[in-house]
Parts: sequence; structure tokens; C-alpha cells
Amino acid sequence: MQIPDFAPTTGEPMPLEDGLRLVLAPNPSPMTNLGTNTYLLGTTQLCIIDPGPDDDAHLAALIAAIGNARVSDIVVTHNHLDHSPLARKLSTATGAKIHAFGTHLDGRSAIMTTLAAQGLAGGGEGIDTTFVPDMILADGDTLQGHDWQLTALHTPGHIGNHLSLLWNDAVFTGDHVMGWASSLVSPPDGDLTDFMLSCEKLREIPARIYYAGHGAPIHDPAARLDWLIAHRRQRESQILACLARNPATPHELTRAIYQDVPDGLFLAAQRNVFAHLVDLHQSGKIKASATLSIDAQYRLLQEF
Repeated sequence: MQIPDFAPTTGEPMPLEDGLRLVLAPNPSPMTNLGTNTYLLGTTQLCIIDPGPDDDAHLAALIAAIGNARVSDIVVTHNHLDHSPLARKLSTATGAKIHAFGTHLDGRSAIMTTLAAQGLAGGGEGIDTTFVPDMILADGDTLQGHDWQLTALHTPGHIGNHLSLLWNDAVFTGDHVMGWASSLVSPPDGDLTDFMLSCEKLREIPARIYYAGHGAPIHDPAARLDWLIAHRRQRESQILACLARNPATPHELTRAIYQDVPDGLFLAAQRNVFAHLVDLHQSGKIKASATLSIDAQYRLLQEF
């Protein structure tokens, strides 16, 4: 749910705290909430986090917000189409290097690599397959300006190359943790096993606030992480309960579990269910009738 007092105006810089502003991109949707949050970190030397979609109006808004400051770095948390495409145009306009964990193929687990090779694709916000960073930002690497420092945290799950960024006692969480919705996990780019491990990783880092890729800041990060983990465990329990009654396909499970989901979000919900099925299959709790796929029928291997 959107926090009522978070009401940025598209294209206009919104101060969040000393040294940090937000410019909202003009791409609202059921998958992006109000739009993509592009963050401007610093005062005279800036780091731009998640430039957003390839939109000339958003580029103009960012250039206006930058003003006379120098942009030294651009960081992309992950290369979905609502986060990374504007990075190259912004780099050309400012001369700043683009930093990311890698391309959409980097950070992908072995099972997701196998599923991708079998032709599973699609779902979610869409992949910016042309994205290639200038500089690799690996887990634990740091970027520094004269009044800011970022530490990269590799947090795969939403997608294999997803980064969160630690800034003092704040974390930019991209699409891994958001306050208005749970993160979409859509195989083969999304991996629920990795997603849960990344939640545990963030749990170990005390944080005052999370700045998400969409929606309002999260003022109680620990509680939000607890909710996300519990939400995923509850969904897992629902799937196991359904399979305890009868074997089922991802489509059938989605119909049974997401009874109120709008038609336009059904496929995204089905992808989330499939992400759970892959995780449960890998842990030996369920088995696919044939090849592990989004069309297979799944059955329970043991009682829970």
C-alpha cells in the first residue's frame, strides 16, 4: 500500500534527506506503482541510481535536476526495462561511467540457466537485453564521491544481477524490497531460492531506511523483510496444501491460490507460483511429471 504522504510529482526533484533527491519517471503501471524512482545522490558530485526507462522527458528532467553539478557515476540496480535503458543516454550527456553487477545473464543460478536454455522466458517488467555496464560492481565493491559512499550488495532473486546499495545507514533496495508490493520473482531471471537468501543477507545489515525502486521509502526495514519472508513462506504452504490434495499445474495452482487477482496480473502471479515450484522441486519436496517447466504437472513427494 502506498504511504499517503509520499506524493512526488513526475519529473520534479523531491528532496528526501540531506544529499539525496528523487525524480519520478513517467511510467506508472501495475508493475511499477507510481513509476521508477531515480535517485540523485550527492551535492556537487552526483551518483545517479537507476536512470529509468528510455524516455526523453525523463532524461530532460534529470538533466535539469543535475544542474551545474558533476555526475561522476551512474549505478543500475538491475536491467529491467523500467530501470536501465536510459543509462546510456545519460552517460553520453554527462560523461559518467555506468556501473552494474553485469548483464542479465550474470548472477543467474545453474537451474535458471538450464530453464533459460530450454526456452523459458518472458514475464515481469521485461529485460533490457542490450544493457552492458562500463564497470562491473561486484558484491562488496565501493563507489565514493566527495560527500557519499556506496557499498554494493549482490541481492539476486528478482533477477540474477540485482544489486542493493548501502549508503551510511540507508539501503537502496531496487526491486528486491518495496513497501507497496512484494517483489516479482519470474523464472528464469527470477529465482526464489536466491531471493530468500538475499532477504536473509539484508537482515544482517542494520538499516534506518530503505529506498526502493518504486514507491515510498520504507521506514521499518526489519519489519518489511519479516513480512516478505513470511509472505513467501505462506505462499509455499498454500502450494503444498493444494498439492497434498491433488497434483496440479502452475496454471491450476494460480487459479486456486490467487482467486482475486485481476486478469492482467494473472501471468505474473503464475510466474510467482512457478518460482515457488522450482524452489520446492530443487529441495526435493515436489516433483514435476516430466521436465521441470511452467506447463508440467507437479505432485507432492512427502507430507508436511
